[in-house]
Amino acid sequence: MSSPQDNSSTRIVAGESAKPKHRALKIGIAAGVALLIGAGAAVASVVSNNNQAAPAVTTSPAAELKLGYFSNVTHGPALVGTSKGFIAKELGSTKLSTQVFNAGPAAIEALNAGAIDATYIGPNPAINSFVKSNGESISIIAGAAAGGAQLVVKPEITSAADLKGKVVASPQLGGTQDVALRAWLGDQGYKTNPDGSGDVTINPTENAQTLKLFQDGKLDGAWLPEPWASRLVLEAGAKVLVDEKDLWEKGDFTTTILIVNKKFAAEHPETVKALLKGHVESVNWLNSASAEEKATTINAVLKDTAGKPLPANVIDRALQNIKFTTDPLAGTYKKLLQDGVDAGTTKTADINGIFDLRTLNEVEGKKTSAAGLGQE
Repeated sequence: MSSPQDNSSTRIVAGESAKPKHRALKIGIAAGVALLIGAGAAVASVVSNNNQAAPAVTTSPAAELKLGYFSNVTHGPALVGTSKGFIAKELGSTKLSTQVFNAGPAAIEALNAGAIDATYIGPNPAINSFVKSNGESISIIAGAAAGGAQLVVKPEITSAADLKGKVVASPQLGGTQDVALRAWLGDQGYKTNPDGSGDVTINPTENAQTLKLFQDGKLDGAWLPEPWASRLVLEAGAKVLVDEKDLWEKGDFTTTILIVNKKFAAEHPETVKALLKGHVESVNWLNSASAEEKATTINAVLKDTAGKPLPANVIDRALQNIKFTTDPLAGTYKKLLQDGVDAGTTKTADINGIFDLRTLNEVEGKKTSAAGLGQE
């Protein structure tokens, strides 16, 4: 049986600094655009070149499962599932390898290129990949976390009107927080462009750099997932201008989901089921553990993947803003798609089929709805 200590782990960070231009710190924008353009590549077709149906796939457990996730509190089920061995235990003889990403588009590129088989991720990069591949690239197989994203700004910024001409960061172009930021700015009457220009300059920036740039006075704000929103508030003196939960009915919006490469899922359904069993166990643990247990377990992983643990007040604030759930909140995805269209990071499309919740429902013994957008 594999153990979490045996897992190989690689950290992949997206976004790099560049020289300022008109107050804009053009960080990683070209790379982000390239990732979006390539996000739908390297997917498998189920029909051969001569339009003949492909032979039936022979399924078997995979020799290895390559799993991606981020060093964010919003990826708690991944942090717990890998560190406590829940996923490795369910995988049995299948080796578990992990890769750590900074933002969704980079994880999608790795998934579509075969560098990973499944990943925890925000919904918008998953939607974008599904759209660009005409539904062939990925399936959403479970939710992981809801809530835990905020627009935090300098204390002197008191309203949306104060953001005109300012510089604001997001984790990566086309990522879930990037799309949320652009959609919200559009609702406030601001024009933004994927290259970062517009009434408000948007700089896709690696989260740790965002903290440093904000501390140095080079950013006016950032739309971030936890724990980074809490870090800017408690370590850099930022204040919350927008809590994303206030923009959604009943305050429910999905932050993290679990997706799988469709070809891998078709060839290794037993492995996907094992992954989901470990995932469900992780979510259940998070929802039953004490606040101290959760903070201690998550912080231990963050120390390994990000270099140091979070201060107690930061992780406590972050965890209070997040709900861990296996429900991907499928009813929100048409709005998420439209937000991506409005932000200029995806195109209008039919996303029916993006969910495959059959195995999740089998594992949990209850029905999680796909809201008419896939199998359940």
